Amino acid sequence: MNIPRPNKEIMNEYLNKWDNLEEHYIWQESSLDKLFHKDYKNNTDLNEILIKCSCLNDFYSTNIFLIYPVAKNIYDLNIDKRLEAGDTTLVDDIAKVEIGGKEKNFYSFATKYCSHHNAIQYPIYDYFVEKMLCYFQKLDKFSNFKKEDLRNYTKFRNALYDFKKFYDIDEFNLRDIDKYLWIAGKEYFPKKF
Repeated sequence: MNIPRPNKEIMNEYLNKWDNLEEHYIWQESSLDKLFHKDYKNNTDLNEILIKCSCLNDFYSTNIFLIYPVAKNIYDLNIDKRLEAGDTTLVDDIAKVEIGGKEKNFYSFATKYCSHHNAIQYPIYDYFVEKMLCYFQKLDKFSNFKKEDLRNYTKFRNALYDFKKFYDIDEFNLRDIDKYLWIAGKEYFPKKF
């Protein structure tokens, strides 16, 4: 496989692809933006958190089968100031939830929840982003991480900053990098169902 190395032109090409995603993606993102930034932008009402969690879980297929404990955890954490500050430890606090006496780790979901509140400071971790970062790490050694390090949010975000610097794409924010990695990842590493 020969994936072109990211540069300004490649980034702009993929950001254009993002802007022209299939209609259902556009409406999903628009709905989530409205929900997280207009209707229910705070996290002080459990009903509102539950609605946001349910929508994210459905739209992103995060496979959380019992959503209430996840929403209750977010409510109990009182997260709004930490979200605004870009506190990376918040992702792990949201991700770890006890359900039925067992601790679950909904890491990808937690990155999505934080990102939909503050996309510039909270990039989304998912399968496609991981595949792309590992591909370029193996190719160019742009950072100092192993695959399992990407499951630590601070290390994940630091890897993205290293990615931006190494490929000289600093004019793009973390959300732009996230969009590029996701779309390119879907293209180059499609899941087979």
